[in-house]
Amino acid sequence: MSQIAKHIIFVGRVQGVGFRFTAYDIANRHQLTGFVRNVPDGTVEMLVQGHPQDIDDCVEDIKNDFAGYIRETKIEETSTNPKYVDFRITF
Repeated sequence: MSQIAKHIIFVGRVQGVGFRFTAYDIANRHQLTGFVRNVPDGTVEMLVQGHPQDIDDCVEDIKNDFAGYIRETKIEETSTNPKYVDFRITF
């Protein structure tokens, strides 16, 4: 199965609630690469790369863990980038 990448923006009360650290744990559990970071506008940006089902499962796990905090999730498929060899929290 080929790998894909998705660029995700989580909107809501997603900063200051442990979101990035939880997303980091979930992404690693699903063996994805990429990053998660806070954005100055109050959203959280995530780029994940891996098998499509693993990405979908990761996003669902995050949505379930933060159901009361996420107001909107914007997801776009994007090009994979070989520079991401693991998953990180970036700033």
